[in-house]
Amino acid sequence: MGAMARWLDSQLQAQRGHLVGWAAILMGAGIGTYFSLRSEPPIWMLSLSGLGAIIGLLIARWLPGSGSILLSGIAIMTLGFGLAGTRAHWVAGPVLQGHYYGPVQGRIRIVDRSASDAVRITLDQIQLTPRRAPSPTRLRVSLHGTQGFTALTPGKTVILNAFLSPPRGAAEPGGFDFRRHAWFQRLGAVGYTRSPVLAWSPPSENALLIARLRHDMSQAIRNRLPGPQGAFAAAILTGDRMGVSQDTMEALRRSNLAHLLAISGLHIGLLSGLVFGALRLALVLMPRYGQRWPVKEIAAGGALLAAAAYLLLSGQRVATERAFIMTGTILIAVMLNRRALSLRAVALAALVILSLRPETLTGPGFQMSFAATTALVAAFGWLRDAGRPRLPRPLGAVLTVVISSFVAGSATAPFAMAHFNQFAQMGLIANVAAVPVMGTVVMPAAILAAVLAPFGAEQIGLMIMGQGIEWILTVAHWIGDRPQAVRPVMMPPAIVLPLMTLGALWLVLWRGALRGLGAVPLVLSIWMWGQAQRPDILISQDGALVGVMTPQGRSLSRDKGAGFVAGIWLANDGESADQPTAAAKWPTADQPKIHHIRGKRAVQAFEGCSNGDIVVSNQPLPGDWPCTVFDSLHLSDSGAIAGYRQGAAYSFESDSMLTGHRLWRPDVADQ
Repeated sequence: MGAMARWLDSQLQAQRGHLVGWAAILMGAGIGTYFSLRSEPPIWMLSLSGLGAIIGLLIARWLPGSGSILLSGIAIMTLGFGLAGTRAHWVAGPVLQGHYYGPVQGRIRIVDRSASDAVRITLDQIQLTPRRAPSPTRLRVSLHGTQGFTALTPGKTVILNAFLSPPRGAAEPGGFDFRRHAWFQRLGAVGYTRSPVLAWSPPSENALLIARLRHDMSQAIRNRLPGPQGAFAAAILTGDRMGVSQDTMEALRRSNLAHLLAISGLHIGLLSGLVFGALRLALVLMPRYGQRWPVKEIAAGGALLAAAAYLLLSGQRVATERAFIMTGTILIAVMLNRRALSLRAVALAALVILSLRPETLTGPGFQMSFAATTALVAAFGWLRDAGRPRLPRPLGAVLTVVISSFVAGSATAPFAMAHFNQFAQMGLIANVAAVPVMGTVVMPAAILAAVLAPFGAEQIGLMIMGQGIEWILTVAHWIGDRPQAVRPVMMPPAIVLPLMTLGALWLVLWRGALRGLGAVPLVLSIWMWGQAQRPDILISQDGALVGVMTPQGRSLSRDKGAGFVAGIWLANDGESADQPTAAAKWPTADQPKIHHIRGKRAVQAFEGCSNGDIVVSNQPLPGDWPCTVFDSLHLSDSGAIAGYRQGAAYSFESDSMLTGHRLWRPDVADQ
């Protein structure tokens, strides 16, 4: 026993020098533990966890051997738990109770587009009439009908009549929880309007100054570079995707090029790299300064300032903040003459982000960004240590792009498949064809346009930029329009991604004989995904749609209406069928007898059911029935329902059963 303990102690001691990576993993585990709870921990527990973590880290400094490592790990995990809970309370705001239709007054914060391509605005400084006390901190409204979209300027106070409701839960139990997402966005209501949005007062001089600058820049870019190219350029320079059509977005997604549109590590990395190289070259070409000044450090500082300016102008979204922190970590390492690109830098960036925004852990942006970065750093570190042969520069550049695309695509593929239910089978080809153009034409031309803008000559840079973007969009459509471009993928069980991530990170980070253990959770997660079973019955939260699994795929109770939920169900099933095709399978002979009752007249005409039947209604269904009933009253409390066949009967689970009583659920948020 003593020999085994000494051996384990030696294995832990071997990890010294690589503990920052494990610190990020353990903090993420603590955050994940908080979000997996089914009841909200009391505030005293969160306070105690933070205090205990600090005391544990202090004590760990004085412990000998591996004891300090173990205690530090427990403390960091506890700290992650406390930070997540503290953040959830910090962003707490009023949530609209019930439905509301009437006048809304608020200040525009964000103008963007929804998944259905509708223009939408996010408002703060809300006033509802009649007054709802208290009003939501923020709300988001989709705009339908004819609107003067160009007049929707951030900072402007507007009035409109809107249909509002509280944010809904998941479309199915275990699915994406929009209610939790909205809580951390401080969205207390969502809705739509078909009436015009009217200006109530113009922006004050300093109101949302950066947001207004972004808006004006986007408009100017689209005016000077019209069409899809201008919309793409505005999106990558300011983060404003207002002009990007759904057709373009779909082509980018299917070709695995959508990451070029999101301002993330690629964009900030290219920008800072170009600024770093240009400043360093300029200083070297001036011998009077290049031989006396620390050229590399000055160039890194200039690149950091350029990246910070890009962060401000791009909307400071979470993905962009992640990229800036990662780039800033690397540039600061250059300024301190440390190794710039290392797993330690990646881990430090993750620790900073998780400390500031713990909720990002659960989103695809954080997961895919750090999966790609970690894989790239590990892969190129291994190639560097292996002493790869030197190749001619053109061949080496092409090989680097191929390796980068393959490694990053492989690392992000499981997360893309889990979150977006599709695998871009031709993504490697598209990235090899498009990414070099992004780095050698589009981003340098963007910098040229910025440099020439004060002289009124930015059109030169924009024209060059437009040519590069046209090539990227041509590649996206050529790949994305092919039927074999993507393959639909079934949604995995919730445990799969954490297991897969743990296994992959163990293989990358662990030093010593136990490294191979990382293959166990990795293989287990793949097996569990392959064995996953979809619910036999799905019922939407409002009772507007029912789906039953058949040997031919999911059958739906309606061929139109509730299209958003229908699309999510079919995507999670790993099906490519549309709603009318799925509705054509309803009803089926082998399903239980399901009565789907919609509307008050249908409720009045309902004649009854038999034992074993299932009744779903979007209206209250009074009476005592021998069958299983899910009416609007039941569903308003339970959320979406999933049913699983067990012999001749069915067992049901609801969204509320899996989510539990949390801050973002109305019954807790009101307390």
